[in-house]
Amino acid sequence: MSDLTARSIFEEVLPANLKESPDKAKSTNAVYVFNITGDDGGTWTLDFTKDEDFVSEGENAEADCSITMKDGDFVDMWEGRLSGPQAFMMNKIKIQGNMGLAMKLQNFIG
Repeated sequence: MSDLTARSIFEEVLPANLKESPDKAKSTNAVYVFNITGDDGGTWTLDFTKDEDFVSEGENAEADCSITMKDGDFVDMWEGRLSGPQAFMMNKIKIQGNMGLAMKLQNFIG
């Protein structure tokens, strides 16, 4: 079992990964909001329209795509135990906004 939590992914792991490949983030050119429920949940914005500091805590009203899921399901998806399409089919993920942008997230998650 991993020590990762949704909070540690958004606050440590994902920002570090994006620093290593900022061009991939910028090529997406979209704003995502993640609403993660549960004990290690919270709300984070991934703003790939900026040049750096892509991840911030809190909501962004300008989001192109909003994703809601439980903290444990998010960690499972990050670690490859749950795929995005699988989560969607099992109603473990709710997507509002641009569905095509949600598909692009597989470049960054999992």
